[in-house]
Formats: sequence, structure tokens, C-alpha cells
Amino acid sequence: MANSINLLMFKLVLTLLVAFSPLCLCRKTNGGGYLYPQFYDRSCPRAQEIVNSIVAKAVAKEARMAASLIRLHFHDCFVKGCDASILLDSSGTLMSEKRSNPNRNSARGFEVIDQIKSALEKECPQTVSCADVLALAARDSTVLSGGPSWVVPLGRRDSKGASLSGSNNNIPAPNNTFQTILTKFKLQGLNIVDLVALSGSHTIGNARCTSFRQRLYNQSGNDFTLDQYYASQLRTRCPKSGGDQNLFNLDYVSPTKFDNNYFKNLLSFKGLLSSDQILVTGKNQVSLDLVKKYAANNHLFFDQFAESMVKMANISPLTGSKGEIRKNCRKINVS
Repeated sequence: MANSINLLMFKLVLTLLVAFSPLCLCRKTNGGGYLYPQFYDRSCPRAQEIVNSIVAKAVAKEARMAASLIRLHFHDCFVKGCDASILLDSSGTLMSEKRSNPNRNSARGFEVIDQIKSALEKECPQTVSCADVLALAARDSTVLSGGPSWVVPLGRRDSKGASLSGSNNNIPAPNNTFQTILTKFKLQGLNIVDLVALSGSHTIGNARCTSFRQRLYNQSGNDFTLDQYYASQLRTRCPKSGGDQNLFNLDYVSPTKFDNNYFKNLLSFKGLLSSDQILVTGKNQVSLDLVKKYAANNHLFFDQFAESMVKMANISPLTGSKGEIRKNCRKINVS
């Protein structure tokens, strides 16, 4: 009788634990391993605090750094999965992804990642991966800019290689067609909702003149998917030739504040990049409807952005015994 009561109590407790457990905090990866927020609770309990502190100082020094750190995470995950391959420098036969067209003279924030990694190595040597640092830095950068927060599942490991060709081919380009961009997202297991929501990260940050010049001086005249007064303002600092590295705010209304003005700009035909404006002009009704919803409801955008960031950060991470925990994010460990 006592055994039956004990078994009944055990089942009741187990049911309650399942019912009230945090929703979807433990994420199974493509490789069969698991990522979970408490991964470093015992091995490096101050890990997230250290990342946040250094990111906060970097963003306070230069607001643009927030967008740069989010972009690093994005460009990493779209090539070989979220494995910090983007951080590796060229050495021997390894060709760095930093040399690719999407990253060359554009990807930045590597020194901030170096600072974080150095501090983590002092606190808990060879414990926190560079891939997890990128995921945490992207979340903290978003929050520090006024955007949403989310719980970051952890436990990624670092790759021992990079893919220059993957970086050149997998990352959406500013002049890609809507279908090409959507296809690149789908190949990563992301859908059209993720595409539109994650594009909203362009509510902060800058783009170079060379990224959108074709919209100002295309062969058939002006690009009429771009507001012509806005285009005339852009031409003053983005000439037909020269000024390639001149920087422009992706969101001219609130360039350092993470909000939904990006989507409002698109509806006014003031999206800076073709790959942004095409969310409205690409003849896809689902995309257009999502832009309208996010433009009208900032909370809806924030909720979906957070959800899509967690989903993106779960692209083919290395777990268990795969990969390694790099001592220096720029180099593979010496055996």
C-alpha cells in the first residue's frame, strides 16, 4: 500500500514538473545534442555577466557596435552553422571567411569578441565557446539598443575550419532577388516569417555606399522603388564613382534605437538596401503583410525577432565532443 502511494506521489510530482517547466528552453540540435540556458551555471557561472559587461562598454563607446555584433552572429550561423567559423583568421591552408565578399571591409567587432574571450579565459579557462559568445553578444547588443531580450540556449562548440565559398554563397546579398534571399533562408531551416523579422535588425547599423549605389544609378534610370527625395539626399554622399566606404544609416529615422521604424520606412519606400525594400516590392503578399503588421505593432515585431533569433542560433551547432573550445577565437587550438 505504501509503495502504491509513493508511486502515485512520484507520478504527481513528475507531472507538475513537466507542466510548470520553462517553455522550450532546452533545444535539440540538428546533430542530436542539446543546447540549454544553464549550460555554464556550474562550470562558469559569471559567463553571461562577463559578456554583457564588455558588450555594454563597447556599445556605450560606439553605438554602431551593437549592429556589428548582431551581424557577426548572423554571418556566422549562415555558414556551416553557428560554430564561430567567421572568427578564424587565415593560417596555413585555412582561408578565413573574413575575406569573403559579404565580410571583407565590412564585418567588424572582432576586437570586442577578443576582449570577451580573454576575460572568460581568465575566469574559467577553455570552458565557454566563441560560438556561444557570439550568440550572447548578439542578444545583449539587441537589448542595449532598446530591443527585446530572450533566453539564449548554450552549449555550442567551435569549429576547426572555415568556409570561404560558403560565406560567399550562403549569406544574402544586398542585390539578391526576393526568391534568392528566401531560398538562402530556407536552406538554413528558416522560413519567410524569420526572413522578415530578422531583416528588422537593420533598424540599427550602417551600410556602405557600394552596397546600394546600383539603386541610385542603375542603367534604366532611377530605381523607382526608392523614394526619389530620399534618393537625391543619398546621392550627395554616394556618387557614381568613389566614396565606396561612405557610411549611411540603414534606418534614417532612429538609427541607433532598436524599434519598428525599419518597417515603417519600407512602406514609405525608404529602405536603404534593395534586399530590404524588396520585402515590400518583391510581389510576395506574405512578406508585405508581415511588414505591415510589424510596422503597426512594435511588440509583435519584438516577440517574433526574439523567437527567430533563437531559431537562427540553433542552425547546426557543434555539441558534445564535436569541434573544440578555442582558447583564442581567431585560431584553432594547437594539438
